[in-house]
Amino acid sequence: MERSGFKFQLDQIAPRFDINADEIQVLEGPEGFYETLRSKIRNAKTRIYLSTLYIGKTEHELFATIHDALSRSPQLKVSILTDALRGTREDPQPSCASLLASLVVDFPARVEIRMYHTPNLTGLRKRFIPKRINEGWGLQHIKLYGIDDEVILSGANLSSDYFTNRQDRYHVFSSSRITDYFARVHHAVCSISFLLDISDSKDTVSYSLIWPSSNLAPSPLYNPKRYISAATSLLLPLFSPSAFPTPALSNSENNNTSTTTLYPLLSHPPTLNTELPALKTLLSSPFLHSYTFTAGYFNPHHLITSSLLAASSNSKTRGTVLTASPAANGFFKSPGISGLLPPAYSHLSLRFLQRVRLANASIKLREWQRGTVGEKDGWTYHAKGIWTYFLSKSQDGREDRI
Repeated sequence: MERSGFKFQLDQIAPRFDINADEIQVLEGPEGFYETLRSKIRNAKTRIYLSTLYIGKTEHELFATIHDALSRSPQLKVSILTDALRGTREDPQPSCASLLASLVVDFPARVEIRMYHTPNLTGLRKRFIPKRINEGWGLQHIKLYGIDDEVILSGANLSSDYFTNRQDRYHVFSSSRITDYFARVHHAVCSISFLLDISDSKDTVSYSLIWPSSNLAPSPLYNPKRYISAATSLLLPLFSPSAFPTPALSNSENNNTSTTTLYPLLSHPPTLNTELPALKTLLSSPFLHSYTFTAGYFNPHHLITSSLLAASSNSKTRGTVLTASPAANGFFKSPGISGLLPPAYSHLSLRFLQRVRLANASIKLREWQRGTVGEKDGWTYHAKGIWTYFLSKSQDGREDRI
């Protein structure tokens, strides 16, 4: 397929950013991710914004790195966004929230901690559903790690496993346009999230989550419907295809085959989802040669499953699905009901393979494993994504690979 035609379809779904390939660095593993993150934080001069599900309650080294950067650079400002349910799960014991609270105490004018709360968990449901299980009603799951004019896009949270033995994916973008764009996304979500407020006494530091009057939506706990409406109105322009016109490339950039196009996608149930139509566009192309779809926890949306099967229902398109083996699942031998999740995911994989057989689709399912979780040198698998490979004929009759 022609590149212009392919891009045109995605241009109707999401904003587009054209950058050069040398502005992107792909990191291979958790240790490289951690060292790169700490190095960039250590040298930060103006801004740090971190969007994550949570920061591990014992990540004192990372905390110290942020603290030292603030001490060295008086112009530096830090904004951290986590999920409210996950960030306070261990309360009143040490938690993500209690760790970050002391950062606000030391730099009250330059550090802001925000915690997103789902509008799906309110009233009696919030009161009686136990912690950990309640996270199934919705979470803040964005992973953006912006430092000055660079941003790391990942699926990794900020805790020990993700720095040592949990495989994920990590892309470093050295582009002020990309970093500024995701900063707008980060701060938009912050503006509809709770603020961590500090009560500092002589002996202890305590905190509470408050809803500032300046927030751009009512509290999700008291008016969830209006919250969803306001959040949709706020986020929709950021992911509109026409919101960020792509500057015209120079002649040298137009002739540079390594130019890379980035389309930011959003999944904000129940009102916004540009991820599904983008995936459908990729998988429905008549020029699709092969794809690899991966998810650490294999429980894809039914529309994704249908698109994977439809794409490989002929012999021309080969599909590979890669997921964690039970021994590489983060819940392997976990105490309580969560320990049942690895066999549940295996059951879902079996059901998917049954559908593959019925559809006569050319799909192989593979399981990722490196040792066994909980044992020496055992890793878990947390990566998510899709890699697509296209073939078409160019005007001179040669195969064009995309």
